[in-house]
Amino acid sequence: MKLRDIIKRAARSLKNAKARTILTSLAIAVGAFTITVSLAAGAGARQYADKLIGSNVNPKVLFIVKDKTLFGTGSAQSGLREYDPDVGTTTSGATIKRMTQKDIDALQKRGDLEFITPTYSPQTRYLRFEGSDARFTAEVSSYDPTILSETAAGSLPAQGKQLNNTDIVVPESFATTLTDKKIIHAKTDLIGKSVTLTIAQSQTTVTADEIAAAYASGGQTAVAALTAPQTTELKFTVRALSKRSATSLSGSNVLQISASQARFIAEYTTKGTDSYQKYLGVTALAKTGKDPATIKTELEKKGYAAQTAKDLQSLIFTIVNTLQGIVAGFGVVALIASIFGIINTQYISVLERTREIGLMKALGMRGKHVSRLFQFEAAWIGFLGGIIGAGIAIVVGTLMNPWITKKLEIGDGNHILIFQPLPIGLMILGLILIAMLAGYFPARKAARLDPIEALRTE
Repeated sequence: MKLRDIIKRAARSLKNAKARTILTSLAIAVGAFTITVSLAAGAGARQYADKLIGSNVNPKVLFIVKDKTLFGTGSAQSGLREYDPDVGTTTSGATIKRMTQKDIDALQKRGDLEFITPTYSPQTRYLRFEGSDARFTAEVSSYDPTILSETAAGSLPAQGKQLNNTDIVVPESFATTLTDKKIIHAKTDLIGKSVTLTIAQSQTTVTADEIAAAYASGGQTAVAALTAPQTTELKFTVRALSKRSATSLSGSNVLQISASQARFIAEYTTKGTDSYQKYLGVTALAKTGKDPATIKTELEKKGYAAQTAKDLQSLIFTIVNTLQGIVAGFGVVALIASIFGIINTQYISVLERTREIGLMKALGMRGKHVSRLFQFEAAWIGFLGGIIGAGIAIVVGTLMNPWITKKLEIGDGNHILIFQPLPIGLMILGLILIAMLAGYFPARKAARLDPIEALRTE
């Protein structure tokens, strides 16, 4: 009996048990639906991550640190250890080895790096916006020209260009707060306004003799003035409002100033302390013709740790793949359950069609052809389940994509669910093979039936 005839016969046999076939196919469809959605979510997330990194980060950039634990590639030291003035404590309480000016000088002497910029941590006491005496506090950071930012108003320098020393970039959310407080009428009114940052030096250390002399000349007031930290004000002009966007890597709640101004504030506020000219890390660009990956390897030999734009992309892909695997796991569990459904359905079919099997064998149909008949019936069930599950997933996913895009704020034209024909086709093929494997034992039982005994069955 030809293979094509067996396949057609298997399809006709399933038509005679439509209800049972549909129910078994639907069981498989649940797993197929889950796996299809996980495949689409993985493809969409990877495409989005690729776009996020590719369109925002300069491919030549390297993030260089002295402490590997910042990249999660080392083990943080704890317990009793020898004192190291280069080790500092972060705001989260973690202790890390910081980079010093000596490290910066060493990197600047290299012939394969340019635009070497330390990660400054400028601390401000408070800030004021033009037109109001209200004081606010906010985090301030150095503007990173290697990352492309989006603006809600105003304009920013081209990628690779630094801000002017008098410019400041304000998050769009800050403008909303100022509008609510009636300090400005509209967000765009903030463009061109001045922002004054008040910064303070670290606590001044004075001797007992100096305190005594101050008290003798001016009393308690003079002592307070002597010990009070010095403050200064820096005035900036709002150049742009940074837009809160899922396609932008820049901070959405951080004021951004030029690197030189950030350095001035950081050194002014830490002078005389262990944190003076100490940095978490450095951002640099590989010079034209130099491979960032090669530079990374060379830096690691010097005791540094580095990440390239591709490393950042790989990290995101790893997270996406892990989440995709978890979701796909639920689909696999559903498929395992449906395998037992196929086995049960086929065993019942063999029992109900015992006389039919006996008749086919009596008329000359070989056992291997009988076995193939039942295996292809199972294959049809797997195929139908895969088509139903994948079809429902594609329809629902396509309809849900606009809503998901809006909820996740990933930007127009970006979709988190991307259905690719090849993975879906391979999944359906896999379901067919799994179904045939599940139908092997019932098919084997049918092939071994004695035709005379089978014909006697009522």
